[in-house]
Amino acid sequence: MNNQRHSVWFVLLSILVLVLFFADILIGSVSISLNEIIQVFTGQLPTDTPQSIIILQSRLPKALTAILAGCALPVAGLLMQTFFRNPVAGPDILGVSAGSSLLVALVMLTVGTWFSMDVFSNVGIILAAIVGAMLVLFIILGVAARVRDSVTLLIFGLMFGMAISAVVGVLQYYSSQGALKLFIMWTFGSLSGVTWSQLYILAVIVIIGLLLAVTQIKALNLLLLGEQYATSLGLNIRKSKIFIILTTGLLTGAITAFCGPIAFIGIAVPHLARMIFKVNSHAIILPASVLLGICILLICDIIAQTPGNDGVLPINAITAFMGAPFIIYIIWKNQHLKRVF
Repeated sequence: MNNQRHSVWFVLLSILVLVLFFADILIGSVSISLNEIIQVFTGQLPTDTPQSIIILQSRLPKALTAILAGCALPVAGLLMQTFFRNPVAGPDILGVSAGSSLLVALVMLTVGTWFSMDVFSNVGIILAAIVGAMLVLFIILGVAARVRDSVTLLIFGLMFGMAISAVVGVLQYYSSQGALKLFIMWTFGSLSGVTWSQLYILAVIVIIGLLLAVTQIKALNLLLLGEQYATSLGLNIRKSKIFIILTTGLLTGAITAFCGPIAFIGIAVPHLARMIFKVNSHAIILPASVLLGICILLICDIIAQTPGNDGVLPINAITAFMGAPFIIYIIWKNQHLKRVF
């Protein structure tokens, strides 16, 4: 019965992803009909027409970026929640996104002022974001080895994130006006700044991260039972931890590098998947989190388009507006979380 119910949900979510994908391409400041979109995709409209340029160079890359971010962030959040056995763990809560932001700030606000930012726009920022995420994860891992209380670990993550934000603030104060403006725009979060060449790089990193996550499904299920029990069943805890940190760093760092820090998606979506599917098995929750993450980010991007307006709202503002009440609800239902973890 559960398998049939899960299959229905997966089919419904897959259909919703397709509907939201085309809706995201359809909606924007410039009115383009569904028929024109079909003509662009089928090659009936020349590539130099305004409709083709808007769709192929702006809306389609943005929608694909939303899909990649919707895949990566919830999986990173799910890995962290299982890894730390903390229901409110997430890239933005435990300071992982802040670690990425710090090294990106070092590249954009210091190195980028000495040399042309073109040199660092791809490789440098990507590496900085991934290394920053991994460094924070290793620090949190060291703290978690000594602090078993989830609330204490959460407070440490929040304070560590605030300390990193303070360092970033100092870097902003001493940076040039041009570099500062570029960095501030990056911190707002955006799905529309990813070009096709960058999209290919982002897609490769996200796919590698997702494949690594899939290989750890069995280990993640065992970690839910506790490290001692998982070890007794033959799990190599040290190897699994390295793989999980590597995967989380890749997924969080890649999205943060190209889209800026996007809040609440990583922590909220895995809980939403558990509420809908009512299971803890990562073989179900992981793909469910991917589909739900894609749907939610596409919805956020549609809302950010502000139809009828030439401007686009920062994606971070939309995800925070939608995610914060849900996190409050999750914390309020703490007794349920204790049964899950």
